[in-house]
Amino acid sequence: MKLLAVTACPSGVAHTYMAAEALKEAAKKENVEIKVETQGSIGIENEIKSDEIIGASAVILTNDIGIKKESRFKSLPIVRVSVSNVVKKSDQIIKQIVQKLDN
Repeated sequence: MKLLAVTACPSGVAHTYMAAEALKEAAKKENVEIKVETQGSIGIENEIKSDEIIGASAVILTNDIGIKKESRFKSLPIVRVSVSNVVKKSDQIIKQIVQKLDN
């Protein structure tokens, strides 16, 4: 299973990157491949390219602010979660997505 994620917060600093790290760690625990793009104060980093969207099972988008270039994910199931929930509950979020997609 391959997941994608885009993290962003209103200030574009700490929580954007904390959420990215939390998702990477949670996915690793579940043996799930994940690529996380950050949209922080310095712009888009680790940008998800169109060829990486192919074969992905779902995308996680933080919903605290608008995500740039969101339309590229229109072919995927989208899970919207606040950046603070991603930071605090990333293990639960990844487990729930895996369970839902496995069914």
